[in-house]
Amino acid sequence: MQLGRDFIRALSQIAKDRNLSQDLIVLSLEAALISAYKKYQGGNQDVEVLIDFETGNVVVNELRTVVEALESPDTEITLEDAKRLGYGDAAVGDVLRLEKNPGDFGRIAAQTARQVIIQRLKDAERQVIYDEFSDKVGEMMTGVIFKSENDQVLVRLNERTEAILPRKERIPGEKYVPGEFMKFYVLDVRQMTRGPRIVVSRTHPGLLRKLMELEIPEVQDGVIEIRNIVREGGARAKVALVTLDANVDPVGACVGNAGARIKAISKELMGEKIDVIIWSNDPLVYIRNSLSPAKVAKVEPVLDQEHAVQVYVYPDQLSLAIGKAGQNVRLAARLTGWKIDINALEVERMPTLQDIFHDIVEAE
Repeated sequence: MQLGRDFIRALSQIAKDRNLSQDLIVLSLEAALISAYKKYQGGNQDVEVLIDFETGNVVVNELRTVVEALESPDTEITLEDAKRLGYGDAAVGDVLRLEKNPGDFGRIAAQTARQVIIQRLKDAERQVIYDEFSDKVGEMMTGVIFKSENDQVLVRLNERTEAILPRKERIPGEKYVPGEFMKFYVLDVRQMTRGPRIVVSRTHPGLLRKLMELEIPEVQDGVIEIRNIVREGGARAKVALVTLDANVDPVGACVGNAGARIKAISKELMGEKIDVIIWSNDPLVYIRNSLSPAKVAKVEPVLDQEHAVQVYVYPDQLSLAIGKAGQNVRLAARLTGWKIDINALEVERMPTLQDIFHDIVEAE
C-alpha cells in the first residue's frame, strides 16, 4: 500500500512547522494505521505497520502465533495452515508475520487515520511544549500580552505557547495592554487534558531576584549573594544582601551610580520601591537594617516571646519605620521572620528658660 509522496511531504512539513521529529511522525502514523486496520477488520488482531518515510510504502502485517489447536483466530494460526501458506519451517510457538493488503483498506485507512494522526500530533506538540517549559519553572521570560479582557490576561511566550497571568500574580494597578512586552516569572507548568497550563507571575520575589541578576553583574557572578526577598508587588520590596568580597559594597553595587541600576529594575516593576539592606547573622542587627530607610535607636528582644522584639525609634522616625498602612514594618517582619513592635523613644532634653520660669511661677 502506498501513502503517496505528496502525503509524505505534507507530514514532513507538519513536523518541521511544529518542531516535531520525523521519527515521532512515523510512530504516530503507524499507530493510526494500526487503529484503522483493526476497525476495518473488526477483530482483535495483533497488527504491525511498517512505513518507509522516503517512498511512502506501507506494509501491514498480522502477527500470528503458530499453535496445534486454534483457539483465537485473530492472533493464532495452526501449524497446518502455516505450512499451507508457505512457511515450511514453521514450528509451534513461532510468531509469523502475515502481510495483508485488503483492497478497500487504503481509502478507509486514510479517512480513519487522519483524525488519529491529527490527535497524535497535537499530543506530541503538547508534550514538546511541556518538556520545554517544565524546565523553565523559576526562570524569567519575556512575553507579550496577547489577551486582556473579562479579567483574563494571557501572555504569549513564543509563537505557539501561551501562559496565564492570574489576578493574584498581577501588580495592583498595572495595565496589561495587548502587544506590550513584559518580563514574567514562570511560576508553574502542569500537564492538563487540553495541553500544558503555564502560569506566570509579576509579583513573585523570584522575578525581582532574576532582574537583579540581569542588571547587577556582582549578583550574577555570585560576588553579592541575595539572602532573602519580600515584596508587595508594585509598591515596595526589601532585599537582604551579603557580600563575599570585603572590598565590594553590596548596597552601593546594587543601587549603582546615581541609582541607575536599582532605577532600571524599579521601572520594570511599575516603579516599585526597593530597599536594599545588609543581611546579618545577628538577628538584632538584621532587624535594625531591615527597617531601612528608618533610623533605629535600639532593638530589644522580648524575653517571654520567641522571635519577638521591641524596636525604639525617635519620634521623627516613627512614621517612616511603620510605613504607609504599616507596610515598612510588615515587610521587615516577613524579611527577618521576627515579630516587630515599633515604639517611639522620648527624647531626653535639658530644661529651657521657659521651663525654669514656669517652675518659678508655680512655686510662688
